[in-house]
Amino acid sequence: MFKVRDFWVVWRRYRFGMLLFSVCLSAVLASPQTAMSTQPAVVTAISSEIAQTPAQPSKTPTVLAAPATLTANVKKTVLENGLTILTKEVRSAPVVTVQVWYKIGSRDEAPGVNGIAHQLEHMLFKGTKDRPVQFGRLFSALGSSFNAFTSYDQTAYFGTVEKNKLSSLLTLEADRMQNSTIDTEKLTGEKRVVISELQGYENSPSYRLDRAVKRAAFPNTPYGLTVGGTKADVEKFTVEQVRSYYDSYYAPNNATLVVVGDFDTASLMSKVQQTFGKVPRRELKVVQPATTAATAPTRRITLKEPGSTQIASEVYPLPQATDPDVPAIDVMNYILTEGRSSRMYQSIVETGIATSIDGGAANLAAGGWYEISSIVEVGKSVPKLEAAIATEIKLLQTKGVTSGEISRAKAQLKAGYLLGNRDINSQARQLGNDQTTTGDYQFTDKYLAGVERVTAADVQRVAKKYLQADLKTVGNFQPTQITGKSAPAAKDGKTAENFSTGAPVDPAELAKYLPPLDPDTTSQTQALPQEVKLKNGLRVFLLPDTSTPTVTLTGSIQAGTEFDNPQKAGLATLTAANIMSGTKTQTALAIAKTLESRGAGLGFGASREGVSLGGNALSKDLPILLQTLGDVVQNANFPQDKFALSRQRSLTSLKLELDSPNSVARRKFQQTIYPKGHPFTVFPTAETLTGLKAADLQAFYRQHYLPSNTILAIVGDFKVADVQRLLETNLGKWSTTAQTVKLNYPVVELPAKQILLSPSLPGKTQAITLLGNKAIDRKDPRYYSALVLNQILGGDTLSSRLGTEIRDRQGLTYGIYSSFAAGKRQGTFIISMQTSPEDAPKATQSTIALLKDLQAKGVTAAEVANSKRSISSNYTVELASPDEIAGATLGNAVYGLNPNEISEFPKKIQAVTLEQVNQVAKELIQPDRLVVITAGPPKK
Repeated sequence: MFKVRDFWVVWRRYRFGMLLFSVCLSAVLASPQTAMSTQPAVVTAISSEIAQTPAQPSKTPTVLAAPATLTANVKKTVLENGLTILTKEVRSAPVVTVQVWYKIGSRDEAPGVNGIAHQLEHMLFKGTKDRPVQFGRLFSALGSSFNAFTSYDQTAYFGTVEKNKLSSLLTLEADRMQNSTIDTEKLTGEKRVVISELQGYENSPSYRLDRAVKRAAFPNTPYGLTVGGTKADVEKFTVEQVRSYYDSYYAPNNATLVVVGDFDTASLMSKVQQTFGKVPRRELKVVQPATTAATAPTRRITLKEPGSTQIASEVYPLPQATDPDVPAIDVMNYILTEGRSSRMYQSIVETGIATSIDGGAANLAAGGWYEISSIVEVGKSVPKLEAAIATEIKLLQTKGVTSGEISRAKAQLKAGYLLGNRDINSQARQLGNDQTTTGDYQFTDKYLAGVERVTAADVQRVAKKYLQADLKTVGNFQPTQITGKSAPAAKDGKTAENFSTGAPVDPAELAKYLPPLDPDTTSQTQALPQEVKLKNGLRVFLLPDTSTPTVTLTGSIQAGTEFDNPQKAGLATLTAANIMSGTKTQTALAIAKTLESRGAGLGFGASREGVSLGGNALSKDLPILLQTLGDVVQNANFPQDKFALSRQRSLTSLKLELDSPNSVARRKFQQTIYPKGHPFTVFPTAETLTGLKAADLQAFYRQHYLPSNTILAIVGDFKVADVQRLLETNLGKWSTTAQTVKLNYPVVELPAKQILLSPSLPGKTQAITLLGNKAIDRKDPRYYSALVLNQILGGDTLSSRLGTEIRDRQGLTYGIYSSFAAGKRQGTFIISMQTSPEDAPKATQSTIALLKDLQAKGVTAAEVANSKRSISSNYTVELASPDEIAGATLGNAVYGLNPNEISEFPKKIQAVTLEQVNQVAKELIQPDRLVVITAGPPKK
């Protein structure tokens, strides 16, 4: 499902762990069950800083080859108009990603125009002179997985398509580089969307604290501004201001084009010359907005506002990304905060001082910061936390670090880069980030070489240099009211308005603006996994992939929250959370060190229909990964001390959930859709969590963690015979006498009439609305027709009927989407949106009116054809990622589908008819019998 949102992402996979705003086309409001979707998950991105001086033109294109490293086959070309082009041929799948990185971000702003780069990013989806249509619809019609983000130092646009659509994507990106339409009408509507987005962030206490701390830490630089901007500034943006930024920064000589995937470089460069080569070079008139007078930084910030728990933050200034100290700073951070074996996790989280501890360095071109953040439950001492952090820093500064810690941190960092470069999108992001941040696309190679050279003395030195108490800014969020229990859900009456909807998008009209496709020469077919079944009933699907020296392990155990009873709700989740807290032969710390010393990871998490397990490692470490998995699923012992701390963390997490409009709406939605006694209506409470004992976890583990209840999928660089031997050695003796538990699932009926409920959460600024009713399971023969219908209705905010009407035409929401949650059991049809509280009734009624119109008139043949092309194309794009292949393989097995579903899916989509789609619309969408939940601030 494509959904649009701008969001804060803390991304610490790479050295630039930082916050950025993204137009991200993914699930905004995750459905309670597995959503029916072939679309990829959220695409995150890194951000960095660039030089303000424009590159000088080259008389002839200059091609530079890279050494044999991560950038071994990357080529750099500079066109005469100044455009920098980075190309990397990767033939692992018939797809290609195109990214355009502009050297403009919130660093180019000041108070008064804060957020204008982000606003401009929104405007670049609004159409061009020659293509006066929403660009998201064009990308969707191409089946592109597309995205964009604005950060402190850059704005980037990227999309991934089947390789025969490469020319089309280049044409569209070159078009909006020079011809984007920025007029009063479009700006007015999109400003409202941006303001809705910004107000949505205000629901988060951590966002509000981070904003205040950064303002205090960096009062005289743009890094103290929020990337997304402020409502006050956005409201005042004029067309002239936004267009001025576009004219000043959106030029080939201020951009980097990155292309990675299945293409021929010589042919590509010809296409680039025909598209981007024709975009004229511009004189870059850097905007110099007015600045405020300098002020002294405030070293301690305290926010006393509505919330559910305490949050603490410490920020230390850092040098720019290219500073030689950066590798040592990152190694220092891994030793202090990364992983269960890290110093602060052991001394602060494992002792119960704080619920969580997180650290990360943000190194931008003009500076950056190191931040340590924690969640502290109400009643616990924040000064005690600050003292514990100070103690660990002092110990590092005075006593230094061990060789084992250095080795483990380096392994984690290096493995993180290899694991983070498994798909072409990540490889392109690394190149784009490095080039626009440092002017050197090979910077990561040099950075990793620098990491390898880091010594214990280096770590101690940078700790002394940068983690000085008189340099830090401290933030503390203190909740003024505990909103751990949401207010009662009030019933609403229907509004009397009759909101008319606009005409649906005409695919024929849209087709006029699509660039022509290249000839489709794809002959590659999707390889099918090989199933291995052990004598104990464990099923494993193996799919070799030698494109990178890595492996992905994913799995499902039939031990999800559906087995919780009302008296012990939360048991399944706590069991999964504690399974790695120790075994008969290893402590939690020993397990963590075994994995983290190799940069490997393994984790468990309970969802409604099962426990998901996931792990990744370098291929040489697959034996260790399977050995650890075998130990914890057979020998977990749930020590009392670890359980007590985990239960307390769960209680804190519950408070955070009940302070979230999204979580509250989802809980109320589930409990209203499904009848009393249905397993999907059971949710943990403070009372049920408090009543759980370690013995309960042991009993649940013995009853449900069975080999016959488990399915695994492994994708990566291995030989099948070798993995079969590892499976027999580590999991072949897993046995139990317990029997699989059978659950009773009551029949789910539609309500007799519409149900409208409004849970109230004080202190919030935006409302979350969910509309829906019961639907289908994954094996329902209507599944494929429903997916085609959903793509038309709300599968993509920028191109769907819901997005066109509610977001674009009426400007009522930042993002709206629909989905069918189709799992092993009967799921739901759901529409989700975020609005201002005063707009929620109008948005709800407009949505219902659109659904009635859909039922009465149906969809068109052209819409069905477009939807099928988009879904099929995006499915090919999605499966270019080893992680996605592993997930798809596992999902097919869990849902009881044929293993060849992974290759048959596009054919089944193409077989869907117009009549089937319209019939499904009549059967599965019931506008007069919807459950409507709106969670948000109390009504005024």
